[in-house]
Amino acid sequence: MTNTDYFKKQSILASTLEVVNKVNNNMMSLLPGNHRVYLCSDSLCVEEGNIESQLDTFSPDVVNAINCSGLSNHQLFLKEGVPIMLLKNIDQSNSLCNGTRLQVRCLGHHIIEYIVLTGDKVGRVVLIPRMNISNNDTLPFRFQRRQFSLIASFAMTMNKSQGQTLSMVRLYYRNPYLLMVNFMLLYLK
Repeated sequence: MTNTDYFKKQSILASTLEVVNKVNNNMMSLLPGNHRVYLCSDSLCVEEGNIESQLDTFSPDVVNAINCSGLSNHQLFLKEGVPIMLLKNIDQSNSLCNGTRLQVRCLGHHIIEYIVLTGDKVGRVVLIPRMNISNNDTLPFRFQRRQFSLIASFAMTMNKSQGQTLSMVRLYYRNPYLLMVNFMLLYLK
């Protein structure tokens, strides 16, 4: 699907990142064409107070399996035409900020071409390379992931949808109590 207008103003909202990933993978499987897999490169950061032998206890499989908000997945599956959302500010002067929605136009080895779907640069074609992304302080160790700083955005978490202008929203939830708690927390903020 190459129609940019179709993905501009609609999304599926889900309560957790796990559900978002499942919905995005399912939706992507429905699109025609072959997908491309981009694997990240993770490296542990040696900091003051960390002993290198402590960091050796984390196998690459453990670090690769880490999936948290603001961090790209170890395996990134993409197809041409897929809507994506940036997870990090890349170039604020060109409106390439956290939460900006784009659509994949061409998949390269080290760079991907996109069309901007939201913001004041709608319709503009941009190239985005892989970048080094560090995790936040929620884990007891720091690591760096080299990957495209994005996620497919057929679906997004309810928290990530704040600030988006969407005319059509679908809710996907399995646990109605979890949904109620999420909306209450958003209201209290």
